[in-house]
Amino acid sequence: MRAIWKGAVSFGLVNVPVRLYSATENHDVQFRQVHRTDGGRIKYQRVCSIDGEKVSYDDIAKGFETESGDMVVLTDEDLADLPISTTKEIAVDRFVPVEQIDPLLLDKSYYLEPDKSAVKPYVLLREALEQTDRVALVTVSLRTRMTVGLLRVRGDVIVLQTLLWPDEVRAAEFGVLDDDDTKVKKAETEMAHMLVESLAGDYEPDAYTDDYEEAVKAVVEAKLKGGEVKPVAEAAESQGEVIDLLAALQQSVDRAKKARGEAV
Repeated sequence: MRAIWKGAVSFGLVNVPVRLYSATENHDVQFRQVHRTDGGRIKYQRVCSIDGEKVSYDDIAKGFETESGDMVVLTDEDLADLPISTTKEIAVDRFVPVEQIDPLLLDKSYYLEPDKSAVKPYVLLREALEQTDRVALVTVSLRTRMTVGLLRVRGDVIVLQTLLWPDEVRAAEFGVLDDDDTKVKKAETEMAHMLVESLAGDYEPDAYTDDYEEAVKAVVEAKLKGGEVKPVAEAAESQGEVIDLLAALQQSVDRAKKARGEAV
């Protein structure tokens, strides 16, 4: 793992220098879009939806689309005065009971590794969190944006979990659940309890596997063993553009001839 951020946790007058590491990684199967006949990767161009012209990176700006569908174009000058933060501090605001944090608010997770000179205050904070059964609400600046997060303990490590903003959690408004006429019989409730007890157990992570990922890898491995591999030669960018241009010109000539009644 590589550290993605370096700073310090501050609580009271105590500062704990730490490094931040992503605690999770995505193992989803990644596919490429390719040409079926030769395996060449499909390339996409940046084209303006209004005039159909190709757009260079220098001419691309940020746009904010309003609810009515209008577009507000923002320049670098417009964004220069936005409130950003470059502080390297994870500031503890308060310590709150674990049960007060709605799991829906939890976003990304990071491991905190202390500097060698700060192991003792790190362990002190870790034990304080464990023994009081609380989490630390913090503010931290990641990628220039200030966000709210919490510190909790996982094993011997302190974990930073960023939180979603309250308005990012949707309200579950299902009118069908407002029906007061729904009555659950006592016998049905008892049967449901029996079902729960019959399936009761402990969570064992190793008991669950990603069958889809394993199946895809098995298919790929079988094709590799069978020699079904397409060596792909990278075409030069300029060559691809010439081919596209020639094809477009040929189509234009053919259409012009067809319009004049000439043989194509």
